[in-house]
Amino acid sequence: MATTGLRPPATAGRRGGGARPASAAGTGRRGVRPARVAVNLVLLAICLLFVLPLVWMVLASISSTASFELHLPSPTTDNYHAVLNTDTTFRPLLNGLLLCGGATLLCVVVSILAAYPLSRYRSRLRRPFLYTVLFTTGLPITAVMIPVYSMFVQVDLIDSMGATTLFLTASALPIGIWLMKNFMDGVPIVLEEAARIDGANAMQSLWRVVLPLMWPGVIVVTVFTFISMWGNFFVPFVLLLSPEKLPASVSVFTFLSAHDQTQYGQLAAFSIIYTLPVVMLYLLLTRKLGGGFALGGALKG
Repeated sequence: MATTGLRPPATAGRRGGGARPASAAGTGRRGVRPARVAVNLVLLAICLLFVLPLVWMVLASISSTASFELHLPSPTTDNYHAVLNTDTTFRPLLNGLLLCGGATLLCVVVSILAAYPLSRYRSRLRRPFLYTVLFTTGLPITAVMIPVYSMFVQVDLIDSMGATTLFLTASALPIGIWLMKNFMDGVPIVLEEAARIDGANAMQSLWRVVLPLMWPGVIVVTVFTFISMWGNFFVPFVLLLSPEKLPASVSVFTFLSAHDQTQYGQLAAFSIIYTLPVVMLYLLLTRKLGGGFALGGALKG
């Protein structure tokens, strides 16, 4: 008996009970768009709040009649010529680099040495110590400056660049230890165990195995610490008395005066020069911040 050749009708849909109408799909997409547009507008408004002061600073630095108003000036370099001298810019920048650079270096080294046992060894005191470190990160620097100033006066360390550097290091250590410990936790401990089988001690494992793998984390802590110190006004303002020892974060205060006599053009020019070390540091280290930890090939499956 010959078959009729008829094929069963195609089902309306597989697994889903039929395809969704185009109108329904379009409705869902149209419902998402207003929310996305609102979020983009809010983000754009926030960006403008940050960009407008920067635009004013750039325009004011090349204006001979700079004020709080934002307007297109007739370009001039008089403001930069006025601030580019030893007393106004070069010496304060050098003092700031010595203070912040030395304190950052000490903070990173001490943070690595302190974070290693916290990350690799277990102890009853580890958790209380970490909570203490976390608590000290929330202490405002203004709350401790009065007793610190009194102590510096008693031990005759006031107006000392070295003592101020050590205090900046101590004030940045809590957040440095906390961040470094979290980055160090991302390095597998089995790599150190393999190195110790080959005869490496704890310090050799730290410097030859752990640090090369967590190098991006070290750079993050370095940049974060330097930026926080570079903008610190209160500590050097209190602990340093000689004008020739003040960093740029304090000398910028000399551009401000009462009775509307502030030189806004020179202040803007100095502010742009003041930001250059931080920008240069970030640009030099940005290649190291690319893809997290370089653990590829370190472990074998």
